[in-house]
Amino acid sequence: MLFGALALGACLLMTRVLRDPRGARLGDPRLIGIGLLLGASALTRNEAVWLALAWAWLAWRLRGEPRVTRLRLIGVVAVVSLAVFAPWAARNWAVFGNPLPGQAISNALSVTGFDIFAWNDPPTLSRYLAVGPGRLLEMRVEGTWHNLANVLLFLGIPVSLIGLVALPWQARDRALRPLVLVGLLTFLVTSLLFPVATTWGTFLHAAAPVHVLLIVSTLGVLDAGIAALGRRLGWTRPVAWLGALLAVFASVLFSLVLLPGVGSGARATERTYEALAESMAELGAPLDGSAPVIHDFPIWLAETARVPSLALPEEAPGDVLDLASRFGARWLIVSKPDHGRWPAILDGNDPDARCFEEVRLPVPVDPAKAEALAGTRVFRIVCAGVARTDAPLRAGRPSP
Repeated sequence: MLFGALALGACLLMTRVLRDPRGARLGDPRLIGIGLLLGASALTRNEAVWLALAWAWLAWRLRGEPRVTRLRLIGVVAVVSLAVFAPWAARNWAVFGNPLPGQAISNALSVTGFDIFAWNDPPTLSRYLAVGPGRLLEMRVEGTWHNLANVLLFLGIPVSLIGLVALPWQARDRALRPLVLVGLLTFLVTSLLFPVATTWGTFLHAAAPVHVLLIVSTLGVLDAGIAALGRRLGWTRPVAWLGALLAVFASVLFSLVLLPGVGSGARATERTYEALAESMAELGAPLDGSAPVIHDFPIWLAETARVPSLALPEEAPGDVLDLASRFGARWLIVSKPDHGRWPAILDGNDPDARCFEEVRLPVPVDPAKAEALAGTRVFRIVCAGVARTDAPLRAGRPSP
């Protein structure tokens, strides 16, 4: 949502400048505003690069403006946005050895969603190409369908469907050009270049501007349709509010069906991690942050328990032991045993499997928490080495 708000603000200012580029000087507050919003959006999502490219393209193609004006439009925004982005890039360089987002290329070469958690077996071009042309094409079909259906359509039916169908006509509005271009670039790049990663949220987390675009498209076509109906029936009173009312009414009906299920799932997740913290404390291994914990959903654990969390890689037990040794982790927690190969991989013949000693969690007294914790499995790591705390994090690897 933060990326969406910043991107929409930048698109709004872009429209103002493109409509009246005269007087766009070095200190133009509109250009500075675009640069600030673009730089801030780059701190939230990598997709801000498409926002920058959209502005450069639209500014350079301005008709009737001299080259120096078009260069100024692009240059001022570039300097301001880079100034905002520079401190983060410097920190990223110091910590990861790379001033740019470290996993972008790895995500593009993913053959499974678990590759974002890779430790000793990161995605490579050779492994990517080894899946064959058929699978590579299938990935793109799956990614495109996921982005179109699961992200754009199903989350906002019926408004999203109306807006998508009407978009080719509504997109001709000059005021929507920056937003249309950003949305199209984001959709195509995530679908075709990141087809696997996008099924784990790449487009979803950057889709807020596109969702707003579909809402605007819906309102436009409803308003035009009602106006045409009014002319045909000879209405004499204005009904500009009717299109918006119909869109809100349809959205509320859908939300009344969808949101209770979303809220129920969120409460169940909350209970799971409350119960986990209580059971680990009763076990004598409180989640107090004294050492990182390896987990299959590290963001949830880190956010709820406020402890350093390491992503469980979809790799062999020896690789997970290496991860534990690197950061001094002593516990492995798997909340969804059917989510990947872990912990079933420990039932094989790998000699390193003996280093993971399963511990039975105390069952919470509260029946709701006991049910929420059902299926969670906890393992004590009994033969990991001492953490190499003096070694810097390597670019592209999940940080604790």
